[in-house]
Amino acid sequence: MSRPFEKVVIAGAGPSGLLLAILLSKHGIPVEILEASHELDKQPRAAIYGSPAIPDLKRAGVIDEIRRRGMSPTSMAWRRHDDHSVITGMDGAVLEDMNGEDLRMACLVLDELVELLCDEFLTKYNGKISWRHRVVGSGQDEKQAWVEVETPEGKKKVYGDYIIGCDGATSGVRKSLFGDNFPGFTWERQIVASNVYYDFTKFGYKDSSFIIHPDNFFMAARITKDGMYRVTYGESPGLTWEQMQERQPWKYELMLPGKPRPGDYKLVSMSPYKMHQRCAPSFRVGRILLAADAAHLCNPWGGMGITGGFVDVGGLYDCLAGIYDGKADESILDLYSEKRIEKYKTVIDPISQDNFRRVCDSDPDTLLARDPVIQVCKDAENDPQKQKELYLNLFAMCYDFKQHYKTPA
Repeated sequence: MSRPFEKVVIAGAGPSGLLLAILLSKHGIPVEILEASHELDKQPRAAIYGSPAIPDLKRAGVIDEIRRRGMSPTSMAWRRHDDHSVITGMDGAVLEDMNGEDLRMACLVLDELVELLCDEFLTKYNGKISWRHRVVGSGQDEKQAWVEVETPEGKKKVYGDYIIGCDGATSGVRKSLFGDNFPGFTWERQIVASNVYYDFTKFGYKDSSFIIHPDNFFMAARITKDGMYRVTYGESPGLTWEQMQERQPWKYELMLPGKPRPGDYKLVSMSPYKMHQRCAPSFRVGRILLAADAAHLCNPWGGMGITGGFVDVGGLYDCLAGIYDGKADESILDLYSEKRIEKYKTVIDPISQDNFRRVCDSDPDTLLARDPVIQVCKDAENDPQKQKELYLNLFAMCYDFKQHYKTPA
């Protein structure tokens, strides 16, 4: 049968771009990925993928391998800073069997996840990745779209029926459409993400803990089976990267349970990050679309960014597959932009902002009396059904685009 289009070009070989490429390739849609770097990203970034992303990882055929290589963390707690005692907590084990589906969070450090996705795309689907191809411009007409890319051989154009920007916070695709117009704000607070081997279990820590303090807040999340933790903490604004590195031992001793000195832990890596809450004016301009961090940003507390990015990708895949199969027309891409922006503004952005403000609350001792989310979690502590309902509330970030097919799926 004839198809309405022949090729999709994805900018960005990060987790969202690779996931979209796998989903499209699995459906028989030809894909080329353009990546600005010469290799996959190895920086310590997201490692835990929330329940709303699990269905899309499953239909890409990778969730079982993610769980095999990584973990399925369940416990989460908010803790006081002074004695590290638990204010309240949740247990995601209640999602292990949801009508036969395992919807627990999944954990695999991002560099290992992108390596898994890349191998899947290249070997199983004979995919194509063009390295050192940095997007610097874009264009389109009534028949096709293209991106202008800088390569070691000079500038050139790469053509496709659709261009998808999955090229991250500094997206060249988004900038080609909107310039520096990326509405929102940047938090004054600086954060540092570090990977470290330290025995938190001696202090009652399990999978993920959020330690609440106006200055010495941090998150400690176990991200490997052998006990490596992601410790993300706040730093004073205006510091240089060298100053942050110098302060790291002092910050650890000040924050972490047991007040460890450098000989008490093994620091694997650390990177500074600025936090943003931003959303592009539109996720569609004709044949050019945006998804994940190229489309919207939020702070990392609670994993709403990476999870929301995967949900974007799943929705965009459904729209493109519907067009490809003749079950939807191009207007569904306008709906993609409309609904994903709506979900960012009503779910992802407000929840992520609340998550960060909670962890750096100015009066942790009275938080339980003031914070309705903490109160609801406290009420659900010993009630698996209530906990299940709370976790399922996060699926509000999802949207079923298949309901708009001409022949409903």
